[in-house]
Formats: sequence, C-alpha cells, structure tokens
Amino acid sequence: MSLTSKASLELAMLVCILAVSLGSGQTSAPAADAKPKADVIFVHANVYTGVPANSQFASIERQEAIAVKGDRILAVGKTLDMDKFKGPQTQILDLGGHFTMPGFNDAHLHLVDAGETKLSVDLTGVKSLDELRNRVASKVQESRAGEWIRGAGWDETLWPVKVTPTRWDLDEVSSGHPVFLVRIDGHIAVANTRAFQLGSINLASRDPQGGHIDRNETGEPTRILRETAQDAVLAAVPKPTHQQRRHGLELALADLASHGVTSCQDNSSWEAFQIYEELQKEGKLTARISEWLPFDASVEELTKKRDSHPQSDLMLHTGMLKGFMDGSLGSHTAALLEPYSDDPNNSGLPRYDPVKLNEMTKERVLAGFQIGFHAIGDKGVQMALDAFAEAQKAAKEGHVKAANGGEDYRLRIEHAQVTTTAEIAQFKQLKVIASMQPNHLLTDMRWAQDRLGPKRAATSYAWLTFLNKGVGLAFGTDYPVEPVTPFRGLYAAVTRRSENGKQEYFPDQRLTMDQAIAAYTQGSAFAEFAEKEKGKLVPGMLADFVVLDRDLTASSPEKVLGAKVLRTVVGGKTVYEAK
Repeated sequence: MSLTSKASLELAMLVCILAVSLGSGQTSAPAADAKPKADVIFVHANVYTGVPANSQFASIERQEAIAVKGDRILAVGKTLDMDKFKGPQTQILDLGGHFTMPGFNDAHLHLVDAGETKLSVDLTGVKSLDELRNRVASKVQESRAGEWIRGAGWDETLWPVKVTPTRWDLDEVSSGHPVFLVRIDGHIAVANTRAFQLGSINLASRDPQGGHIDRNETGEPTRILRETAQDAVLAAVPKPTHQQRRHGLELALADLASHGVTSCQDNSSWEAFQIYEELQKEGKLTARISEWLPFDASVEELTKKRDSHPQSDLMLHTGMLKGFMDGSLGSHTAALLEPYSDDPNNSGLPRYDPVKLNEMTKERVLAGFQIGFHAIGDKGVQMALDAFAEAQKAAKEGHVKAANGGEDYRLRIEHAQVTTTAEIAQFKQLKVIASMQPNHLLTDMRWAQDRLGPKRAATSYAWLTFLNKGVGLAFGTDYPVEPVTPFRGLYAAVTRRSENGKQEYFPDQRLTMDQAIAAYTQGSAFAEFAEKEKGKLVPGMLADFVVLDRDLTASSPEKVLGAKVLRTVVGGKTVYEAK
C-alpha cells in the first residue's frame, strides 16, 4: 500500500469515528477514557488483599479502597485513585482506617444443628452434671406434656467428675418427657428411659454397624449411644416443622454474618437446602452456601439433587458428598491403628467395611462427584486415603473429569486430626485436601495426650507439616461443635495454646497469621473449586469482605482472640453492621 493510499484510509476511518460520535451526541473524550462507574466505593480502609507483596511471600499487599460494581470488585487501590470510578449514583462508605480482609469461608459446619441448638437446650459449657440436669428441668417446666426435650453441647471433660451421664440421671428431672442430649462433638448422646422406650432400645437390642450401646454387666442399656446407635432414638423424635427449621437456620445465618463468615460449606439436610432456596428468592440469604450431600445416598438420588439447582449459582449450590469413616477422639470412637492409650481395649469404631467403601467411592467419583470423608483417627484417615486412591485410579483410566472439568478431583479429608508421616505423604501424592478446624485443639488439648499417648500426640493436628509437604489446607469451625467465630481458630493456629494461655500443645506445628488467614479464605475457596471467585480482594473477584476493629497481623494473639466484626459484606452488600 502506498503512503498516499494509507493516509486516505486513515482519514476515512477518522471520519467514520467522528460520524458515530456526533450521531450519538458524544463530542468529548474518546470511549477509551471512559471508566465503568462503581455502585459503592469503600474508602479509607486498611485493605489486606491476600496477594503476596513480593515473590518471597514475606508480606501481603495492602491497599486503601475497594470499588464495587454489582457483586464484583471493580478496583482496589488508593482512596485518591477511586474518583475515576465515581458516578452520580455511587455510594461512598468510609471505613475509618479499619482492617479489611477477604470474608471468612468456613470450610466445615452444620447450620441445621446450629439452628436446632439455638431452639433447644443449649448445654455448651455446662460445668457439672447438676448444671446439665438443672437446664433440662427448666426446659421441662416450659414444655407441653410429653413433648421431647432435646439438647446438645455437653462435655463431661469439663466436669469435676469426668463421667458421662446415665439415663437415670435424666429420668429424675424429666417428668415423663423423652429426653435426648447430644455431646459437644455430635458422636455420642445420652437419652432417658422414656426415649429408650420410644426408640425400641432394650436388653435385646443389637449394636448397629458403626455404633455401640453402652450397657451394664447384665446387658441392660445404661447411658450412652455411640455413633449410629443414636439413629434408633432419632427416628422416634418428631421432625421440626418447616417454620421451626427455617427460624433456626435464620438464627444460625445471623450468627455467621456477625462473625464475618461470608461463605460456608455446610453439612445439613435437603430440607435445609430448600429453605436456603426460599431465603435466596426472598433476598434474605446472607452467606454463600455450598451444601453437602450424603455419601450414602444412591448415585441416582445424588445426581437428581445436584441437577435440581444450577451449579453455576455462586450464592447457593450443592457441593461435595460427605461420608463418615469414624467418630471422635473425645468420645473414644475415632478409629485408631493402635488402641487408645487411656482405653487399651478400644481402637474406636470404623463406620464402613473397606471393600464396600472402596466400591461406593469409586462409583461416586466416576459419576463426577467431589467427596469429603470425616476421618479423625489414623485408621479412619487410612481408610479414606485407600478409597480415594482406587477411585482416582479408575477415574483417570476412564478419563473421567473432576467437578471443575479437570483432573484435580479435590478429594478431602475432614478433620484429619491423627495422621502418620506415611499418610501425609499420601495426601500429597493423591492431592487430597486436609480440611481442618484449629479451634478443636482448644477443646481437645485437655485430654488428647491421654487418648493418644505422647508419641501419637506429637504428630497430631499437624497443620504446619501438611503445609510444608505441599498439602492443601482449608480451615473451618465445625460449628456448632465449636463456636462459629473464626478468631478462636486463628488464635489456636498461631499459638497452639489454651485460651487462658496456661497450656501449650506441641508448638512446632504453629502457623503464621498470614498462613492461617490464607487457609481460612483462599484454602477454603480452593477446597470448593472457587479459588477464581473468592479468597482475595482483587478486581474481578466477588466483593465478599469483612471489616474488623483491629489488624489481625499487627495484634498479639490474645488481642486476636477478642477481635470484633464491624461490617460484613457479601457481593458488595452489607449483611451485618455492628451497632
């Protein structure tokens, strides 16, 4: 092309551009200078973005302001640089220099249980059997004749006499009401005689698979129903009404918002998921929810439920399948490779036959499901890892894609409290995520060494070892087993000390605050295939963040324990603001 022809062409193009501009009434700056306008700009903040400030990951990048359009972050930067995103309708919110960080993503909780706890007898923190009995007696006084009395949260290790209650302890204060009280960990429960009768538990009852009924020397059921042995009594308990369940869930969601939890991965029920759908349609869902489905359900049923709601819905969708390998350390039901140090005739209660477990796991992975197994003891962990190894091998041989379309299946082990060196290496090999709850250590350190002995205890709750071996780490609370506040978990992760500071548990596994925050935000997002959507405060990510009254990275651990949430933002909208 000649220079003359090229000049003519450029002139013609300029004329066309001017014609379009004049025709649309735009005679000022070219379109390239126009910036999209924010719906809201949060200014004068101490923004902890979650992005490393340098290649050594020594610190996290800080900014001053966040511009939001729709439910996404439009820009992050200095307050003075936000003017270009300000339009006539833009709302400006001054955060007063407060620490602002990605919203907490609780990778493991139970909202239905939390709601029911709030509507029943809350036994959390009771200091004696007498106090437990008094709370039950008070509930009896306000209940209709024959109404079930339910409660949860008791922990006999807090009592002067560390012995679990009996059904006769409850009979004396229940006035004919059936009573069913679940321990803090959810893995054992005590029921009174009337509840035993309604659940058809008697001298002739057999222990179910994965469960145990405590008995006296004559074989009579006495006090505790362990693991699946609870199911017989639970089957006799009237189901809560739809309105009762919804009210409980609304209370639990309000608890999340007030503690800065913007996302959660929930193990509840299908009825709960349908209530979340109701709340979403009404604009009242205040946290993003990935709802787990039961591993034991048929593939046909699981597929139907998964397909009933769009997986692309970032506010609500079904997530992984949850299965149970064992119980808990506190109740001596976690499955161990060697017997309990304080109960030499007991190695816990495995919940599955390994052959059946492996078959079921393979079938569900091949159907495209993510799976997470509750496994606390090292035997339970090994059962889960073996099942995952077989399933992954079959999936790769059959070229079956993972939930995100790739070959990273993001299989998870929930809790993973007692692990061996070989098991942690297998986590890494299989790319299994360790979904852990550091706040459990604040409760468990009182007796964990008694249960495990010093050798096993030294390698338990091994957060730093997992990270150093390259294993993905996701943090949660197990709410309502522990309070939903993430600050207890952060404190536990960086100190491994009791809340009063008097007891320490193998401090070589401590994390830095940056590591702990990452596990509670980015790690949790990765565990649900959402690392491209949340966990950092950068342009394009969901505008989910929390404003606190103190900088977690500049405060002593004791000060972190007392941190308060000033504002919780989900999708750019404030869902909680401190009074």
